[in-house]
Amino acid sequence: MNDLARAVRDEARRTGERRVLVLAGSPDATREAARSALSAAEVPLAETSLVGSEAFLNCERLDPVHAGTLLGRTRTAVVLDAHDSFRPNALGASVGAVGGGGLLILLTPPLDSWPERRDEFDETLAVPPFDVDDVTGNFRRRVVETVRAHPGIALVDADTGSVETDGLTDPAPRVRPGPPAPPADHEFPAAAYDACLTEDQVDTVRAFERFRGDGESTADEQALVVEADRGRGKSSAAGLAAASLALDGKDVLVTAPQYKSASEVFARAVELLEDQGALRGVDHEDAPQHLQTPAGRVRFELPDEATALPEDPDVVIVDEAAALPVRVLERFLDAPNVAFTTTVHGYEGAGRGFSVRFRDRLTDSDHVVTDVAMTTPIRYAAGDPVESWAFRALMLDARPAVDPLVEDAAPASVDYRRLSPADLLADEHLLREAFGLLVLAHYRTEPDDLARLLDAPNVSARALTHDGHVVSVALLAREGDLPTDLRAEMYEGRRVRGNMIPDVLTTQLRDEAAAVPVGQRVLRIATHPAVQSRGIGSRLLTEIRGEVAESVDWLGVGYGATPELVRFWDANGFRTVHLSTTRNDASGEYSAIMLDPCSEAGADLAERHGGWFLDRVASVLSDPVDDLDPDVARAVLASAGGTPSLDLSAWEWRVVAGVPGGATTFDTNPSPFRRLTLRHLVDPADPSALSPDEERALVRKVLQGHEWERVGEEFEFVSTAECMRSVARTVERLVRLYADDLTMEELDDR
Repeated sequence: MNDLARAVRDEARRTGERRVLVLAGSPDATREAARSALSAAEVPLAETSLVGSEAFLNCERLDPVHAGTLLGRTRTAVVLDAHDSFRPNALGASVGAVGGGGLLILLTPPLDSWPERRDEFDETLAVPPFDVDDVTGNFRRRVVETVRAHPGIALVDADTGSVETDGLTDPAPRVRPGPPAPPADHEFPAAAYDACLTEDQVDTVRAFERFRGDGESTADEQALVVEADRGRGKSSAAGLAAASLALDGKDVLVTAPQYKSASEVFARAVELLEDQGALRGVDHEDAPQHLQTPAGRVRFELPDEATALPEDPDVVIVDEAAALPVRVLERFLDAPNVAFTTTVHGYEGAGRGFSVRFRDRLTDSDHVVTDVAMTTPIRYAAGDPVESWAFRALMLDARPAVDPLVEDAAPASVDYRRLSPADLLADEHLLREAFGLLVLAHYRTEPDDLARLLDAPNVSARALTHDGHVVSVALLAREGDLPTDLRAEMYEGRRVRGNMIPDVLTTQLRDEAAAVPVGQRVLRIATHPAVQSRGIGSRLLTEIRGEVAESVDWLGVGYGATPELVRFWDANGFRTVHLSTTRNDASGEYSAIMLDPCSEAGADLAERHGGWFLDRVASVLSDPVDDLDPDVARAVLASAGGTPSLDLSAWEWRVVAGVPGGATTFDTNPSPFRRLTLRHLVDPADPSALSPDEERALVRKVLQGHEWERVGEEFEFVSTAECMRSVARTVERLVRLYADDLTMEELDDR
């Protein structure tokens, strides 16, 4: 085995590629074999990371749930111990951290029996009322099949020492490309371009030159988006650019989920500044976070501190942007110049929050946006077999069907089908199209989600296909039907995995009976971009309801609310029963929960919580969610269902009737104005009575309680007084719609 470890490492170093060494067997045998393999392959423990629960190597150790801290780093070897817990996310992060010439050493139970074993990760998939015995081993079976099929992966039985596959590829000699030439008219130092290893890096560093402007006017505000797969050198390019900008006198603020993610940025910046003889100060030699030049600097702050833009930096570089919440990313748009480096097929998840949600914000900002894509690998050689294995095993490069195959699809031409794990495993193209569509449409899809799709007993998938190709897909999760003792524990505050809607309705809204009915929650739904806005997503929901209505009490959904999404679910029969009071970290939005009852028990649940929602929503809008987008508020209220009570007293009607003539003010008694506004936005007597802007102003002033000056500025009134008069006229229109004859007489007398 030691001879094999040496041979595999030698080939990896000779080719600049990576190799995988799978050691299968008992925990003790595989761990001892890993120690011997590292020694035989001459891998220093200082350049090794162990991902696992047992610290059997004298090197850096990470728990599998924290394997993501490897992202952005390069290690000569990563040992992934899969005996106690095999997390797909940990596999992806481990693979991504290995550099060219390095090894991923994977420790597993015997491969033939591994898919039938259950571990700590499986326990996370066994959501109540299911237990771990209900979890399948399909994902591990897929991993076993791929490691046995792909080149560059050596398989060893650690119990017997026998070699199943040596993993050697014997590649033909390659001619390594020469260094790229710097651009003819570059503005950064030539040394910055001399340090680039690929043309992609040259192009990326060159793109940063646009930040040399003063950024004092809106027209000068610049944003740069650098997208790449792992190992393409985007962080190194950002470091060279940061140093060049500091040499130019700029104050460059760098941020990332943790400093380790940005360590490559600072390593390259230090090298360039030392080369130029311009490094005048460094806070830490081993892990610098503040570099000083004669005129500028490069400094690091964690995202929470960096969003405040301390000391008004000239340029902000957000490294590993895909791993940050959208709400955090938005705050960097206050900087005059900002660069976002992000991973396309990230091992931490696809990072779709950046492309699905944040790119719209970026496009709507005042920044001139430039995009750069990096495709040539640097961390390892092009054609690295381990990359192709990881992409296939984890579906990192899964994509929907190409447009021409589905562009003729229509609601009447598609076929409805359930996508069982057996179907998906038997048809690689079906799996790639379905999972690729989910990745494309959602803001965070991780390798763990692939295992959840294939193994979790509460998760199932449905799809519409056109000529066999997936055009729309939905991921469903069974929730509810929980036993009495568990419901009681939930009521006392216990969080229960995989039952989001019953959990929220029970713990936050104090309804222990909410976990009795059984439902199907739509985790995700996605329609192919080539056929969107044709009613295909609605057709899929109709088919799902027709299939499951006899076996469940409700269909439900919880999601980051936008006006478009709320209207989509409303149009498909779902009604709002809850609005979160904090923003979702990933989407940056307040989350809405909506229900579509399928039985009498489901109708009782929806009616009960719909009524409670209408009773409290005015108070919620005026306090914890007073920054909710008015269009989201309008859509959420319009989808609430029911008719809010408008039982104003005679005195309250006189108060609201007095506003149009200026006899009273909103501050005299806000309550009747809120109830009047709420009634109209939820169940209008005349939906065309008010314009969208008039409704928005009512939301801001009446429901959310913003100051008059702030409302006037937001809706661009010529003065605060004109804003007050406009809202008063709007209130008058509502009084005429809903008031009794006596109130109308008082109104007409003014």
